[in-house]
Amino acid sequence: MAKRWTRTLTILFLIGLILTAFGQDAFSQGQKSFLWKVQSKTSTLYLLGSIHILKKENYPLGEKIENAFNQSGVLGVEANITDTGKMDLQKMTEMALYPENDSLEKHISKETYELVKKEAGSLGISLQLLDRQKPWFLATALASLELLKLGYDPNSGVDMYFLSKSKGKKIVELENLQDQFNLLSGLSDVDQELFLLYTVKDLDILGKEMDRLISAWTSGDTRAVESIMMKSVNEDKRLSSIYEKLIYGRNRRMTSKIEDLLKTRDTCFVIVGAGHLVGEKGIPEILKEKGHLVEQQ
Repeated sequence: MAKRWTRTLTILFLIGLILTAFGQDAFSQGQKSFLWKVQSKTSTLYLLGSIHILKKENYPLGEKIENAFNQSGVLGVEANITDTGKMDLQKMTEMALYPENDSLEKHISKETYELVKKEAGSLGISLQLLDRQKPWFLATALASLELLKLGYDPNSGVDMYFLSKSKGKKIVELENLQDQFNLLSGLSDVDQELFLLYTVKDLDILGKEMDRLISAWTSGDTRAVESIMMKSVNEDKRLSSIYEKLIYGRNRRMTSKIEDLLKTRDTCFVIVGAGHLVGEKGIPEILKEKGHLVEQQ
């Protein structure tokens, strides 16, 4: 049970990051995908943008992606969500939930709280459970429940799909899972409320937005993915600091880890959230600036 809860926490976190940021063999050989080929003097690295929650009908992915994975001896992921043994469940739970003498109502405005109560009620979340959740975690929980209701499955996410096929490959984490939880739980009350508010406001259009995101991702349309990702921050500039912490800062740190892989002689297949691969501050552009040959496949 503990391992199952830990994995749920992890998947919720990963879903939250891509939501904050923003069919059958749909990838044909003649069109772009959300896959990049990066070359250094010694190594070839394939960089795949992930959607962390999908439907089973979104598979198989396509020959370009599957071939790149099969050619690689190293699998790089943001976090290995199948390895629950080294996670501190108690600490992660403390980051997600308030202690018994504290509550959500004490940390957000009355207006936001009433809106959250209304949406949570429609999703079947009890007031007692809602009050114990911190805003960042509640945002991911509400979005995840809505997506589950729409038929999406965390176990069908791109990360889980390739991790389940990774036998015989070396697995490298670009980030530390505990540090990822620290990132969101460390946001100020103001930023956490904004994170929650915009998630709740978009719940009623989440299905349509996911359809748009998957369509753009399937066709390798980076501009469309960037547009979806930047929608909220363009509406409210107060979200800029959150994006800097959750997207741009992490882009720079993950690029550093990717460059370490490019110094080896291994062929690597690296998966990160699709929102990290778009725009001028995206990982492919940073790698180009550092002198690497980068080509979208």
